[in-house]
Parts: sequence; structure tokens; C-alpha cells
Amino acid sequence: MKLSHDNSQVYRTTPARTGKMMIIMLGICIVGGVIFFSMWDYWISQPAPVVGMMSETIEHDVQAAFTGVHIPVTLSFIESSDFRTLAFNALPGEPDNNPTINADVGDEINFSVINNGKSFHSFGVTKATEGFSGIIPGSEVASASNPLKPGEGGDSKFIPGEEGTYYYICTVPGHREQGMVGKIVVGDVPVEEVMETEPEVMEEVMEATPEPEVMEEVAEPEPVAYDGVISIPDGSSVPGCEETYECYIPYHVTVSAGDEITWSNDDSAAHTVTSGTPSDGPDGNFDSSLFMAGNTFSVTLDEAGEYPYFCMVHPWMVGIVTVN
Repeated sequence: MKLSHDNSQVYRTTPARTGKMMIIMLGICIVGGVIFFSMWDYWISQPAPVVGMMSETIEHDVQAAFTGVHIPVTLSFIESSDFRTLAFNALPGEPDNNPTINADVGDEINFSVINNGKSFHSFGVTKATEGFSGIIPGSEVASASNPLKPGEGGDSKFIPGEEGTYYYICTVPGHREQGMVGKIVVGDVPVEEVMETEPEVMEEVMEATPEPEVMEEVAEPEPVAYDGVISIPDGSSVPGCEETYECYIPYHVTVSAGDEITWSNDDSAAHTVTSGTPSDGPDGNFDSSLFMAGNTFSVTLDEAGEYPYFCMVHPWMVGIVTVN
């Protein structure tokens, strides 16, 4: 009988080495735990998507089977001459103003949008009845932080997942409130009946309503010497600041050729500082592009002259720089 032997090497360690290994592993666990719990506020500051869905902090449209129906929709961003009224396709009171789109669940609405205005715009579909949140993924064209410039356009699509009323809007803050919003009616949505007020009641109300006070016209401010910063104040993204020449403060500044000029965005909305006028458009001397709240923009002008400028997003905002 022949015996065989296993000649493979056997590795052994000592109790001392095992103890060192355990100490090292324990140290790694302790350090990792300290780092993890020291950043606890960070870990809990952004809930996981599934948590957001359960708590309804993230809006999701219900998925629906595609019906095979395509609904082409062409929309144009337009503005009134004073930029106070914004709309799609036509101004209020004109045919095709903010057209209502009718569709069924599962139909594909194909949007083709173009910016025919002089301001910046962007597009999206939401179920929210106000504001610019809850934009449904896939329906966007550009964004508030990267909007469509005049003459630019884009395409998107939207397949409604459930019956109800959706809204297509300009997603630049404030533009929906100025009129850039239309409805998408999906399925058999009941139409609310609007009760007409009796003429007699209307007459009584009109008699009881005092005449609005006429605001005195504010004279255009005299130029002031530039003192280090031009502020874009809080609330300038809403029409009205132009009536008091306070969309940029100071409204009209004077500087010497070669001096650097800085604008500070102290509003909650994004703005631009663009040389030119709302009626004629940019003239190419300077343009900040879109810069967000809390940021600044600077430019140096070397040639003497008067430089009017405005905001491409909110064209009622105008200012003047005079270079001596």
C-alpha cells in the first residue's frame, strides 16, 4: 500500500499579529463611524427619491400606455409693447391666445416652441395651478437658468398619465403670472359654470367703489456719480419698479473712461445687464448673460458716451451709464 502526503504550505500567525489586526480593523470602524455621524446633517438634508415620493415632495405623473395619437402644437412666446403682458401665440383678446389643448390619457403632445419676443423664456408642463414648480420631465424646453434667447426654439413632448387639467407655462420666474400659461385638458374634465353677476349688483358695486388715486409721475432722476456698485433690488422682477426708476439703483450713473462698473443681483430672481434698449434689442457693447441672485457682474468701458442697458428677462428694467 502506497501512502501519499500533502506537501502544500500551511500559513500560520501568532496571537500577537492577530491582536494587531483586530486593533487596526476596530480603529477603521471607529474612524468611519466618527466621519459618518459628524456629517449626519448632510445625510439627512436630501431625502432619497423613494422617500420624496412617499412624502409627496417630488411630483411624478402616472405612466400611461401610448395610444399612438400624436398632437402637434406650435407655440410662440410673445410680449406686449410695454412688456407687462406676456402670452403664447397672441395677446389677450386676440385669436389663438394661450390656446387650450385637448387630449386623452396616453396621447403624445408634441410641442414646438419658439421665442419670438425680446426677452428670455423657457417652457414646461406642470399640474401646479400656480408658480413654476413640478415641471414634468421630458416636457421642458430650456430652463430658467439656461433660457431661450430671442429667435431660439426647441421641441419637447408630453404624454399625460391621468385625466385632469395640466398647464403649459414659461418657467422663468414671474412670466406665468404675467400671462404665459395655457391649459391642457385631458379626458372628460367637468367645466365649471361661471355665474354672471346681475347688472344691478354690478352698478351698485361700481357706485360704491372709489376712484383709484392717480399716482404722480416721477421725474427721471439726474445722473449720479458711480459709488462702487449698482444694485438690482428685491422685487425688480415684477413690473412697477420702472415707474420710480428703481429697477437698477442708481438708475443713471456717471463714470470715467476705464473705470470698472459692477452690478449686484440683490433680487431673488435671475437677471441680465445687457447694453441696448428693449425696443431695439442688444447693441453688443456688454452683456452679463443670465446671473443668479447673490452674484455680481462687472464691465469696463473705455470709450466716452451714453450706454443704456436693460434686463433681457424683465425688459421693463432699464438703466443708463454715462462714460465721461
